[in-house]
Amino acid sequence: MKVELICTGEEVLSGQIIDSNAAWFANTLMNEGLELQRKTTVGDRMEDLISIFRERSQQADVILVNGGLGPTSDDLSAQAAAKAMGVELVEDAGWREHLESWYVKRGRKMPESNYKQCLLPKEAVLVDNPVGSAPGFRIKLNQAWLFFTPGVPSEFKRMVEEQFLPFINESFGQTEPTRLQKLVTIGYGESTIADQLNKLSIPEGITLGYRPSAPHVEIKVFARGDNAIAAMPAYVEQVKSILGTALVTDSFPSIAEAVHTLLQASGKTLSIAESCTGGMLTSQLVEFPGSSDYLLQGLVTYANDAKEKILGVSHATLEEHGAVSLETAIEMATGARASLDSDFALSTTGIAGPDGGTEEKPVGLVLIALCDRTTCWVQAIKLANRNRSLVRVMSCAVALDMLRRRLLDETPIVDYPFIPRMEDQIITLD
Repeated sequence: MKVELICTGEEVLSGQIIDSNAAWFANTLMNEGLELQRKTTVGDRMEDLISIFRERSQQADVILVNGGLGPTSDDLSAQAAAKAMGVELVEDAGWREHLESWYVKRGRKMPESNYKQCLLPKEAVLVDNPVGSAPGFRIKLNQAWLFFTPGVPSEFKRMVEEQFLPFINESFGQTEPTRLQKLVTIGYGESTIADQLNKLSIPEGITLGYRPSAPHVEIKVFARGDNAIAAMPAYVEQVKSILGTALVTDSFPSIAEAVHTLLQASGKTLSIAESCTGGMLTSQLVEFPGSSDYLLQGLVTYANDAKEKILGVSHATLEEHGAVSLETAIEMATGARASLDSDFALSTTGIAGPDGGTEEKPVGLVLIALCDRTTCWVQAIKLANRNRSLVRVMSCAVALDMLRRRLLDETPIVDYPFIPRMEDQIITLD
């Protein structure tokens, strides 16, 4: 079965809006054992829309068309679909009644422009939109089913999960069983990982895919057919063995979510003190609901005065060693932990750049400390030739990996080939 995606809209085509829907859709399909064959982006021009609908419907089996179902003059998907089929637009009385009722319940008058959203190509099958005013619909054109959804992400995702995927399963079924295993790594380059994994013999029916997205390189192990699925566990274990310390999770899409889940399960608490990462480390954890179960505080102590007054870093330490030092990172972590008596604390301090570096302390030098009630682990890493954003992103990943390993009773400090470690210390606390 060939599944394609057509994204509509001038703002998407011109890059004014990042097409996050497409990335989410492709990943969702992959999790269902389906592969997206092609993605096409087209602007809000009637002839272009008609042309692409006719062209791709001769090649694909199912095409999801995202966008262009709103009430304004540049929302042309329904009209273009009707023209591509050679039929008229007709009003769906049920959806008109639904919209009018929706506005009445809220004590509002429905704008005249919204009635446009009730017009669908003749013989189209309406697809319910449980959270928006524009219905979806599907039509059969040439050899393909075209499945139309609004571009609003919250509406699009609900309709894919509740309408599109069930339609695929009911209409096409699954030609063969599939299974997908994702392995998330940090600290290694995509080509380095690929070179190492290429040494393994891959069972028939299993394929590997790679998706680099800082700070991770995600490895997809995809199995098709019963024999491949049966061979998959042993093969994945071989892959994990080769990845070694690069592997940070095989259960979550990011190390942040893996750490979040571990902290929730542990019942332990965490304090964070950040300088160069500027709140990014804290922010990555509070993305997930339930972070208040363990996160007591996230402190951004950029200035030396803040490090002294809020975290208790000694003036002598800052004078003698500077803000970017192992000693300061240690005192930042121990101070943050002690202030609210948390079980763990993380701290970051460094030079994210592009300016501010010296020969002794170059741009990309970052100090990361993790402490619990008895021990502090601290390391200096060098993130050379990365931009400011990437220095911060990679620093957060290393900090989270230190905590992840501690929660699993593993050594918090490990080697990453693509992240040189300059020095490290393990200190027993009084």
